[in-house]
Amino acid sequence: MSRRHAAAAVITALIASLLLFVPSHSARAADTLLSQGKTATASSTENGGTPASAAVDGNTGTRWSSAAADPQWLQVDLGATATISSVTLNWETAYAKSFKIQTSANGTDWTEAYSTTTGTGGNQTLAVNASGRYVRMYGTVRATQYGYSLWEFQVYGSTGGTTPPAAGTLLSQGKTATASSTENAGTPASAAVDGNTGTRWSSAASDPQWLQVDLGSTSTISSVALNWEAAYGKAFKIQTSANGTSWTDIYSTTTGTGGNQTLNVSGTGRYVRVYGTARGTGYGYSLWEFQVFGTAGDGGDPGNPGGPIQGGGDLGPNVKVFDPSTPNIQGQLDQIFAQQESNQFGDARYQVFFKPGTYNGLNDQVGFYTSVSGLGKNPDDVQINGDITVDAGWFNGNATQNFWRSVENLAIKPVAGDDRWAVAQAAPFRRIHVQGGLNLAPNGYGWASGGYIADSKIDGTVGPYSQQQWYTRDSSIGGWTNGVWNMVFSGVQGAPAQGFPNPVYTTLATTPESREKPYMYLDGNSYSVFVPSLRQNASGVSWPNTPGTSIPLTQFYVAHPGDSAATINAALAQGLNLVFTPGIYHVDQPINVTRANTVVLGLGYATLVPDNGVDAMKVADVDGVRLAGFLIDAGSGNSPQLLQVGTPGSSASHSANPTTIQDVFARVGGARAAQAQTAFEINSNDVIIDHTWIWRADHGSAPTGWNVNPADIGLKVNGNNVLATGLFVEHFKKYDVEWSGQNGRTIFFQNEKAYDAPNQAAVQNGSIRGFAAYKVDDNVTTHEGWGLGSYCNYTADPSIIQDHGFEAPTTAGVKFHDLLVVSLGGMGQYAHVINNTGPGTSGTSTVPSTVTSYP
Repeated sequence: MSRRHAAAAVITALIASLLLFVPSHSARAADTLLSQGKTATASSTENGGTPASAAVDGNTGTRWSSAAADPQWLQVDLGATATISSVTLNWETAYAKSFKIQTSANGTDWTEAYSTTTGTGGNQTLAVNASGRYVRMYGTVRATQYGYSLWEFQVYGSTGGTTPPAAGTLLSQGKTATASSTENAGTPASAAVDGNTGTRWSSAASDPQWLQVDLGSTSTISSVALNWEAAYGKAFKIQTSANGTSWTDIYSTTTGTGGNQTLNVSGTGRYVRVYGTARGTGYGYSLWEFQVFGTAGDGGDPGNPGGPIQGGGDLGPNVKVFDPSTPNIQGQLDQIFAQQESNQFGDARYQVFFKPGTYNGLNDQVGFYTSVSGLGKNPDDVQINGDITVDAGWFNGNATQNFWRSVENLAIKPVAGDDRWAVAQAAPFRRIHVQGGLNLAPNGYGWASGGYIADSKIDGTVGPYSQQQWYTRDSSIGGWTNGVWNMVFSGVQGAPAQGFPNPVYTTLATTPESREKPYMYLDGNSYSVFVPSLRQNASGVSWPNTPGTSIPLTQFYVAHPGDSAATINAALAQGLNLVFTPGIYHVDQPINVTRANTVVLGLGYATLVPDNGVDAMKVADVDGVRLAGFLIDAGSGNSPQLLQVGTPGSSASHSANPTTIQDVFARVGGARAAQAQTAFEINSNDVIIDHTWIWRADHGSAPTGWNVNPADIGLKVNGNNVLATGLFVEHFKKYDVEWSGQNGRTIFFQNEKAYDAPNQAAVQNGSIRGFAAYKVDDNVTTHEGWGLGSYCNYTADPSIIQDHGFEAPTTAGVKFHDLLVVSLGGMGQYAHVINNTGPGTSGTSTVPSTVTSYP
C-alpha cells in the first residue's frame, strides 16, 4: 500500500470511528434499558453510602463513587448476552477525563466499545455497536482529585431473553437466591435467576430440596415461570414467606411434567421458593430459570424497615491499621499489650492490621483477644524486621493459659534469629513466613500446652521444647527439635519422620482436604476478603499464588457491638456476607446463615453471647459456608447448641464445596455465668473443622464448678464425611466428642477430662467408669483418627478411674493411629487407652500410655 493510500485509509477509519462514537443526547427509540436493577459491582467504593448498585437503581439521587485512585471501574451484569446500542453516563461532579466502555461475555475478557481522553462529565449518551453480558466503565484518569462518581450508568440495547408473561413485572432476576443444596460448584442457586438459559441450578439427588429467591421487599406475586432442565420436579410446591422461615403454599402439584411451566398464582411475600418433594428422575432438581412475576413492594416490610442494608463501612475503633509511615507504632502496640497482657476474661477486643510495606525495629507483644494480621495478598507483602512475641511473664513463666490470640499473613525477620510464640489453645499461627527460627516455649522453658500452625513457612528450626502437644498443617519448616507427648504433622515439608511413640511424631505426607481461612487484605485502596479454594492432598504452603476468590468489603455487612441479631439476620437474608468487628455481641435470636457460600469473618476475637438460652448461630444445610475467626461464649440460659451446622437429618452432599469452620472457638463459663447442652453440633455432611478449641471453663473471673457452668457434650458430629484437623475439646461433663456420622476423620486431638467431677458416681456411664473423651458411636462402620491424646486431672477427687480415654466399635473400618492417655500427677487414672486395649496409667509419674494402632 502506498503512503497516500495508507493515509487516506487512516483518515477514513478515523471519520468512521468518530461517527460511531460521537455522543448523542438521547438513546434511539428502539433501545431498551437493560441495566436497571441488575447486579452491579465495582473496583472500589468511597464508603458504604455509595455502593455500585446505586448507579443502576434508576434513582438520580443516589450514586456510586470510587476510591480516589486510578484506575477504577464499574460494571453491570445484564444477566444474558445482549446487543448494546448505547450507554448513558450521568456523572456527578467527580467525573472521568479518560475512560473506556468495555463489554465481556464472561466478566473476565474485555472488548473496547468506546474510548476517550477528553471526557467532559455531565450527561453523556454514547452510541456504540457491541455485544456482551457484562458492560463496564473503565476509568483511567480522573478529572478531579476525588474518585469517579456516577448518579446513573444505563445500558441500552436488545436481548433475546424470556418475554415476561402478561401478569406482572419480572421481580426475581439478579436477586439473591439460595438453595438446600447444589450438585456442584458449577450449578449454583444464582444461576436460576441470572436471566441466562445456558446456566442452571441443580440440587443433590435426594428429597426434599428447595430453591428460594429474596425479592428484597414484600411483593404481590401473580405468576411463576419454571424452565426445567431434564431433571425436573414431579411433586413440588410454590411457597411464599415474609421472613424466610414461615412458609405459605400458593401452588402445589404431584403431577409435574417438566419443560416450561408458567403458573398463575396469587400471594404476597418477600421470599418465594419452589419446594420439591418428589423428583421426576433419578437425578436432583434442575432449573435453567426460576422467574417470579408480580408487583414489587416499596421496601417497607417489617423485616426490612429501612430498605436495602448497605455493605461495607467503618471497621470500628478497635481495629488499628498501621502503615510504615504511621508515627509511634511501637507505643500504640505497647499500649494494647499493657491492657491485654493478663486480661484473660475481659471484654476488650483488638484487631491490629499492617498495610503492605516494611516495618523496622518492632516488637509486637500479643496479649489476650488480640489478632495481628498483614493486609497484603501474600505474607511477604508485609515485612516485619523485628518480632511478634508471646511470652508468659504475666503468669510466672507458665504458658498453659496463653489463650485467644493470633497472628496471620505476614513475614517476620526476628532480631535474634528466633521468634517466640509460647501459646496454648485457641492461638493460631497462620500464613506466616518466619525468616529464621520459631521458639514455641516461654522464656525459662516453663509449662506450655499448645498449639497450631498452618500454611506457614519457617526457614529455620521450630523448637517446641516444653510444649506438650502441637499440630502443624500444610507448611514448610527447616527442622523440628523435639517432642514431649504428641507432635502431629500433615502436609508439612521438612517434618520429622513418623516415629510415635518414640519419638512422639505422627506424620502424614499430605492433608486429605484443606481450605485456608478467609482473610482481609487491601485491594488497591479498598478492603476485600480473599476466600481460598479447596485443596486435595495438600503439602506445603498455598501462597504466593493461592487459588480462590476475592470479595469486596462492600458485599459484607460490617457489624458493630450493639447491632441486633435481627439486623444482622436481615443483612444475611438480603445476600450480604458478614464481618464482626472486635467486641461483644449479645444475641437474643440465633444468627441464621442460610445462603450457600456465605462468609462470616470475625476480627479481633469478636464474641457472640447467646441470651435467654438461644443458639448463638445456625447454619443451613447448604454448600460452602465459611465461618472463621470468632468466639462463642455461652450465656446464662441453657442453649441447646452454641453452634449448629445443618438441621438434624441433613442428607445433602457438599463434597465439592464443603462448609469450613476455622478458628471458631467455644467457651462455657469463665467470663460470665454460663451453661449449654452441646457446644458444636454438626449435622451437615462434608464439613471441615480446621482448628477449634471447645472449652468448658475450669477457672475464670466468674465462678466455675460442676453444677455452676454445666455442659454435657463439646462436639457432636452427626454428618457423614466430616474432617477435623486440629481438634481441641476439654472438660465437658459427658463425652467431649461424640461422633455418629460415617467416614469421619480426625487429625490431631487434644483433651483434658473435666477437673471438677466431684466423685466416681458423677461420671459413671452405665456400667462404664467415666465418659470417654472421644466416643465413636456403635452404629459407625468407617472412621479414622491420627495423633489423639486425652489427659485426666481429677482435682476434686483423684481416686476417679476412667475405663478408657477412647471408645469405638471394634470393626475393620474404624481405625486409630497413635493414641495416648496421661494421668497428670496421679490425679485420677485410666484403666486402658481405647476400649479394653492399651496399658493403664498408674502412680504420679505423668508418663503416657500409648496404642500405635487400633484395632
